[in-house]
This record gives sequence, C-alpha cells and structure tokens, in this order.
Amino acid sequence: MSYNIHHCNPPSKQGVIDVDAIANAIKQEDPDIVAVQEVDVNTGRSGRINQAALLASKTNLKAFHFAKAIDHGGGDYGVLILSRYPLSDIHTYKLPMEANSQGEPRVLAMATVHLPGGKKMKFGSTHLDAMRNPANRLLQIKTINAIADTIAVPMIVAGDFNAEEGSEVIKLLDNQFTRTCSPCQPTIPAVNPKKAIDFIAYKPQSAFSVILHKVVNETYASDHLPVTAVMKLHF
Repeated sequence: MSYNIHHCNPPSKQGVIDVDAIANAIKQEDPDIVAVQEVDVNTGRSGRINQAALLASKTNLKAFHFAKAIDHGGGDYGVLILSRYPLSDIHTYKLPMEANSQGEPRVLAMATVHLPGGKKMKFGSTHLDAMRNPANRLLQIKTINAIADTIAVPMIVAGDFNAEEGSEVIKLLDNQFTRTCSPCQPTIPAVNPKKAIDFIAYKPQSAFSVILHKVVNETYASDHLPVTAVMKLHF
C-alpha cells in the first residue's frame, strides 16, 4: 500500500487531526507493508503526537521506520514504512535538490523486510519534490534508481512521485522498475481525482506478479487516495 496521509488532517476539516481515520483506511485493506508520506512526529500542528508510532500501533503493523525529511513546528516531518514483518538495515537517504531551487528537502526511507520462510526483500517509501519545475524530481528519481542499482534482492518502492505517467520522471522510474499499473487510475484530489501521482513499483520484473492493483475510494481521511497492490513473489 502507498498512502499520502496529509499529516492525518482530513481536508474537509481544517486544523483537525484524525489519526484513526487514516489507521482505519489502512486496516480496511489489511496490507502487509505500507509506504506512508506526509507524517508528523511531535509537531505543533498535530498536537505533539507521534503519528508514526500511533499508526504502527493502531494498524498492528508494529515494525516501522520513520524517515525525517525536515524540521516542522518543533518536531519532525517525513515518510514512513509500516510492516507486518520484521525490518532491518533501516536507512534514510537524503535526496538531492538543485542549489537555490527553494525546494523542500526530500528523503527515501529504505529497509530490508524479513518475509516468512527466511526470504528478504527491500522496501522503500518516498515523496518527491512538488515544485512545478521537475528539475528536483529528476535528480531525486535518478538517485533512487542509482540506489536500486546497488541492491541484489527484489525491491519495491512506493510513494507520492508528484509526477504523472508520460513525464520524464516516471519514464526514468520505468527504466529501472515496473509499476503495478499502466495506465493508472487517478489518485489526487481525493474527491473527483484527476491525476495519478502515487505509484507502487518493483524490480526485477521476474521476481513479482501483480495479482491486483487498486485505488481505494477513501475520500475523507486525506487529499490523496490510497493505492494498494496484491503481489506474488517468485523467489
């Protein structure tokens, strides 16, 4: 699953933080692993709560890795991995930006997921730059591809890429990974969505079969719709 959660603030309720709405949306799909974006940890706007730890507890996906991207309101803001299975080799990769671009720093959260039967895979959660100019996103996806080049086991990367199919950013993603959808249903805005920018992708192609790809019709909890994929491993 991939889900940009808008720091647990339902867009229809300005200033309200509803962690339960996000947790329920995740639980409804019963995922094994989730890439989460726009997560607040101890920020002022979210009432000094640790959304990463609360989501891990409320979804019963208790293995988690929060990767800080920026300071925000006296706390941290970034991306998250939630997992039913144990995680190790957790790492936060800082993604590049052009000098003086005024972009917000972005990261890739990565971990090794220990699957049943002693098997392992890598999982990454990311949120690329949101500026109109794609220069930072291009740098960031090239960096993610370079990191993926160094990984010998099967890998999934998921998140908010802030880029649509057909863009140079997604073409670069597709050079290294296979997306679970093509073409993809729109994911934003949550009400009457127009654009697909949230994706799940994997490599190598031979390691996975996609059984199901779905955009979840959860219009209250966030400004993005959650994306889920059911995948079969072949290794």
